[in-house]
Amino acid sequence: PGLSYAWIFNNSTLDLQEDGRRFVSQETGNLYLAKVEPWDVGNYTCVVTNVEAQQSVGGPPTPLTLRTDGVMGEYEPKIEVHFPETTYAEKGSSVRLECFALGK
Repeated sequence: PGLSYAWIFNNSTLDLQEDGRRFVSQETGNLYLAKVEPWDVGNYTCVVTNVEAQQSVGGPPTPLTLRTDGVMGEYEPKIEVHFPETTYAEKGSSVRLECFALGK
């Protein structure tokens, strides 16, 4: 509670609304990219902010490179589902459930 996550791409804050292919989970901080393009290549840095303490810290840059051989190696398709046992919602409120599939 009280944490928010953002990502820096090549020293600029990543604009998640730019093309709808990117998503940052505010639960885990994970960055998801759909349909990686050549312009996605670069360095990604996660920034975690403690809203209550008004402090932020960034991790080390993680480079993203494209494979040119068309081989995904050991990255076979994988589906992970992590749902809480119970999801509570107030009447009239909105609920968002997320599902992700990874692979090629």
